[in-house]
Amino acid sequence: MIHFECDYEEGCAPEVLQAFIRTNMEQTVGYGLDPYSLQAKQVIAELCGLTAGGQGEPLWREQETAGAVHFLVGGTQTNTVVINYLLRPHQGVIAADCGHINVHETGAIEHSGHKVLALPTEDGRLTAQQVQDALLQHLYDPNIEHTIQPGMVYLSFPTETGMIYSKKELEAISAVCRQYRVPLYIDGARLGYGLMSPQADITLKELASLCDLFYIGGTKQGALFGEALVICNPLYRKDFRYFIKQSGGMLAKGRLLGLQFLTLFTDDLYWRLSRHAVTQALRIRQALTDKGYPLSVDSHTNQQFTVFSNEQLERLERLFHFSVIERTDADHTAVRICTDWATTDENVTQLINAL
Repeated sequence: MIHFECDYEEGCAPEVLQAFIRTNMEQTVGYGLDPYSLQAKQVIAELCGLTAGGQGEPLWREQETAGAVHFLVGGTQTNTVVINYLLRPHQGVIAADCGHINVHETGAIEHSGHKVLALPTEDGRLTAQQVQDALLQHLYDPNIEHTIQPGMVYLSFPTETGMIYSKKELEAISAVCRQYRVPLYIDGARLGYGLMSPQADITLKELASLCDLFYIGGTKQGALFGEALVICNPLYRKDFRYFIKQSGGMLAKGRLLGLQFLTLFTDDLYWRLSRHAVTQALRIRQALTDKGYPLSVDSHTNQQFTVFSNEQLERLERLFHFSVIERTDADHTAVRICTDWATTDENVTQLINAL
């Protein structure tokens, strides 16, 4: 059976596994204060253009009370810790209705005491006008103190539908957030797949300049586990490690996280793995188009969405696993076909031949 239902079914990139083996018997301090984690934070901070004003020193040093980069175990954990940190008790988070925090995290945000303020979208992307309208609607509500106050904005890059924001779109949303003084947070679980899309017109450094916080996904992009949170705005760095610890997110063997990201950002490994996944997905996209299968979303990332007749799906599922999205009618089913950093040419060719 060949699996195309998600992008975290393999273990980790061989280079990461070798790094684990090579350093396995070393003794290091815990909780992300080891040399590997500190070096990885420096590398990421520099890639994102985060340097201390006037000093020329990276803002990654854990000796400072506020760090710019933190490592956490998974995406849901990262989203929950960040949103808990940013919001006051009476505030909620603006997100697309299909956003991961709204539909695929078992109410983790609500469980922490905050409401997801979901806005409808056509393709999974919020617009600057939507965000501004939501903020103004609350601001001019005559019952303002009786309703949840929008306290931040959450985006995914790419979205749950495989779409990416253009630089112009992000600039517009960022401008609204800064005008109304609400932080902009970007979920980057598949960030590399988005930035390596042929449709992407934004760099990592530019993205970092437009948001207050974002994370670089590792779990779905070649790491065994882990995400790298980047806090771009110094206003949101103070005491963040307290929130990680209080939320159960501070890994004792923190070097396991730092070592992975140090490896992924050596010799452009992260970007090479990301580009590979997108290339494989676009092969599948071309085959779907050539054979007349409808594309549900115009995605140019590692996620492709199509509709099969139930008969076609039954035949394909003898060899392949997909994620079922919904039954579009009595005879057809929408599915997601997902590639990742480890998807092989052979498996994609088998799927294309089956199609």
